Amino acid sequence: MIFSDEYFMQKALEEAKTAFDKDEVPVGAVIVSMNKVIARAHNLTETLNDVTAHAEMQAYTAAADAIGGKYLKDCILYVTLEPCVMCAGASYWTQIGRVVYGASDVKRGFSSQTTNILHPKTEVIGGILENDCAQLLKEFFAKKR
Repeated sequence: MIFSDEYFMQKALEEAKTAFDKDEVPVGAVIVSMNKVIARAHNLTETLNDVTAHAEMQAYTAAADAIGGKYLKDCILYVTLEPCVMCAGASYWTQIGRVVYGASDVKRGFSSQTTNILHPKTEVIGGILENDCAQLLKEFFAKKR
């Protein structure tokens, strides 16, 4: 059975909701290989007191461990928010095959940069379940104000 981008983004949203419940910025990520989730993660910056503990970074580490190697060429990252420059830069080194994100991040997302940060062979798709992903972030930050 082949699953859609929406199916896997829903899995990333589940991770984002876990982050929300932990009072972390609600960003979730899953990494898929051969139509199977091999890594799940969410933001842990508050929990770990680590500014680099973004969902994507946690997912890259878990996926590399799952496949027994650092290159994720045949994998897809699904993440609820457009990766920041740090996470996009890390994706370059993983050589991930595809990045699929939900909500855009016009202030801090990698696409706001003037140079391409991603690996040249990485395919990018944005806007998958964008409204659902953005709504969770809006609820979180409204709660903080």
